[in-house]
Amino acid sequence: MRKADLTTYIRTAIMILIVYLIVIKFDPLFTIILFALDLASDALDGFFAVSEASKGKIGFITYIKSTMGNKDMHKKVVAYKHAVSKIAPYGPRLDIAGDRVTEYALWAVFVFLHVLPLFVILIIIVRHSFADALLGAKGTSSKMKSKFTDMIFSSNFSRAGIQITKFVTFSYLILVWDLNYPILIGYILTAILVTYIVIRGISEIYEGFKSFKPTAS
Repeated sequence: MRKADLTTYIRTAIMILIVYLIVIKFDPLFTIILFALDLASDALDGFFAVSEASKGKIGFITYIKSTMGNKDMHKKVVAYKHAVSKIAPYGPRLDIAGDRVTEYALWAVFVFLHVLPLFVILIIIVRHSFADALLGAKGTSSKMKSKFTDMIFSSNFSRAGIQITKFVTFSYLILVWDLNYPILIGYILTAILVTYIVIRGISEIYEGFKSFKPTAS
């Protein structure tokens, strides 16, 4: 089994454990730390995939620097990411599946616990369903061609921003459930995160439609 795939399976299993810990109101600090590690592991499976495609030429430090704005290293890593589609065509889609399980599980548990209203997860489901369908038909979600979608969806700033926003929002919601923190702040953070996700979804849908060219009859 590829290390990248194994990492995806492990982080998915950890997320199920995190959901259970949230429900039983286990130590919130431990749960939040575990959640942070689970989010961080998303970068780890990406590194393993790139390392396999490059046959070990890309080290972890190089990979991290490429995500922090080093243009030369970023180009090298992107080239190897594209090669992953040839080595393991299912890889990028499996990674996205792991991301979706993580996100759906968190939204679902807070709706189940009546911390958030039902319509929030419905917005997320609709957004991901259409965006994933279009990008899935395109082949991958990592080959953004237009400047708009590259800036909104696949830029390092955007990727870091969405991860940080998710961590802050869900961590605070854990504190709302466990320690009765003010829910209003949780609603504000949720609104920011959902807006961020929807805007990124629009860019994905735009890219998906843009990639389809009408065939001549």
